[in-house]
Amino acid sequence: MRLVREWQGQVHVVTVGDDGVICWDEREWRSLSEVARAITGTRWSGPAFFGLKKKAAAA
Repeated sequence: MRLVREWQGQVHVVTVGDDGVICWDEREWRSLSEVARAITGTRWSGPAFFGLKKKAAAA
């Protein structure tokens, strides 16, 4: 699977292999959250950053 996210004008592509290995910036990462933190410099939920979590409906 390829995940693509633009952040501050730069496009970031993360690949997640069938074996669950996460690759970004020519390195392997333990989680999407680690990748999101490396990209932004702040704590993010990786699935939320890459658009994998659905937003909660407004009450």
